Order: sequence, then C-alpha cells, then structure tokens
Amino acid sequence: MSSPLRISIAKANLATATRLAAIGRQTFSETFAADNTPEDMAAFLAETYGPDIQLSELQQPQCTFLQAEMQGELVGFAKLWRDSTLGLGPGEPAQGRLEVKQLYVVEDWIGTGLGAALMRRVLDLAQAEHCTAIVLGVWERNERAKAFYQRFGFREVGEQAFKLGEDIQRDLILRKGLAGRT
Repeated sequence: MSSPLRISIAKANLATATRLAAIGRQTFSETFAADNTPEDMAAFLAETYGPDIQLSELQQPQCTFLQAEMQGELVGFAKLWRDSTLGLGPGEPAQGRLEVKQLYVVEDWIGTGLGAALMRRVLDLAQAEHCTAIVLGVWERNERAKAFYQRFGFREVGEQAFKLGEDIQRDLILRKGLAGRT
C-alpha cells in the first residue's frame, strides 16, 4: 500500500508558483503573525510571496522547491538554494552547500510527521547532489523549529539579522555536515 503523501520537485510554471505563493503566505502567517505587528507581516508577505516572485525563484537554476501533497492538496514545502553563502567566513567556498531557505507545513499538519518527511527528502537530495553541508536560518524565538532541526543533527554556527517589515530580528544559523564530505 502506498502512502497518500507525495513529495515532488515543483515545476517552473505559473500554476505551481501561484500555489507556492498561497501556501507560503498561509504558513508564514500561521507561524509568525501572533508575534509580529500586522504592518510588519503585511510588508514581509508582500515582498516575499506572490506568483511572480515564486515563478522567478522556480526559474533560478540554483533554487529547488519540494512540494508535499496529501491527496492532491498542497500541505507543505521546502525551498532550497544550492551553493549558499549563509554562515560562511571570508574566503570559504560556497560550493557544495545547500541552504534550506524555507520549510513550512500547514498548521493542521504540524505534528503528523510531514515536516520530518520533507526534511528526509531534503537530506536525500543533498546526498544525491554530493553536498558537503546543509545550512539554514531560524528565528531565535521559534523554539519548535529549533527543536525540530536539532533532532536532525543541525547545530548553531552563527547568527544573522532578518528583516521582517521594519523589525530587525535575530536568526540563528544552523549547519549539518554530511557524512563523508568536508
């Protein structure tokens, strides 16, 4: 019996971009609206999520979206970026580093294992592409996400500023080295 969960690489077309923009707005709002002002949320959502924005990202060769569907409904996604410079020191090479720019699951699906399934696909993709490490930024106040990433072996290696509207927040930079690679 096959699982009703389907995780696939998103196609670069307007229909897919529209779906990704909608779920991006939904999941970001579900996760962060209670802790931020409506004005900052609106500004961030407008500059980050829209069909044209996601279509442009889908067309970038270094960007991959994994989309998670349950019975045809989009319930989660991960946005990945190859050769990321996140957390690198001066002169360190970005080649072989995969950044998880976003990994979100619709609120009703949190705690069902869907996020873990998405992360396992990210790890499989990173191994298949011979990546040396996976990096990501996570808001210092997002305890649930920090615990999730720690379960997958990510460790804090630095911090960065994250602008949400007019609010400058602190993101922790997490890294996971991949076995057998530098």
